[in-house]
Amino acid sequence: MSLSRTAVAALLAVGAAASPAQAQFFLKSKSLAGQPVRGDEPGVLAAPLPNAKPEELRAGLVWTMRAALNVAALQCQFEPTLTTVRNYNALLLDHRDELKKSFDTLTGYFARTARSKADGQKALDQFGTRTYSSFSSVSGQFGFCQTAHAIGRDANFTPRGHFGEFSETRIQELRNSLVPFGEQRFVWVSDLSRLTVSRPRLDPVCWDKKGNWREKKCGPAGWPTPAAVAMAAR
Repeated sequence: MSLSRTAVAALLAVGAAASPAQAQFFLKSKSLAGQPVRGDEPGVLAAPLPNAKPEELRAGLVWTMRAALNVAALQCQFEPTLTTVRNYNALLLDHRDELKKSFDTLTGYFARTARSKADGQKALDQFGTRTYSSFSSVSGQFGFCQTAHAIGRDANFTPRGHFGEFSETRIQELRNSLVPFGEQRFVWVSDLSRLTVSRPRLDPVCWDKKGNWREKKCGPAGWPTPAAVAMAAR
């Protein structure tokens, strides 16, 4: 039994209709990809971890990535097709063991570097607060939400036990998305001082009695002539 071309096209159309469209805020988005990081680079972690071991830095990156996607789940619900809530909930389930290990490692770091247990707990709480606050974005919300959608989706396809490597590779991209870039298909001029406007000279010597420009006396006009404007308007 063979399917006709019409039947095949109908099946494809039904399949396409069943798949939800993803939000696209710009015709062309800014490329926000960043280089892999270790965790001790400036601006990557909201609060630096002095004298941290490599595994402690990675734990900081894992917890920072989790916090960023948590913020996205709360902040990006204005566009359900971004699926930031669903992606975040799946992340908590798929990578729960690595997330717990990272939290325990961070707790151990602050306990090791603080003068007392109470100071260590306070430093851990401050680290969490600063991390969450560092992903609050208003002007860059579209770019952040779109990036968080892509990263959250990819995180759920990351094998268990490799979320730390994933965080090292993608956290800079999330940081970059906090800067508002907007539409990249067209060039927008925000600094009006860069615009130059050609204005005609109004000296009587530059005009004859019929109101025509005297090019021999004042040079090229530098703006469209009335005839050219009339032709363009047709």
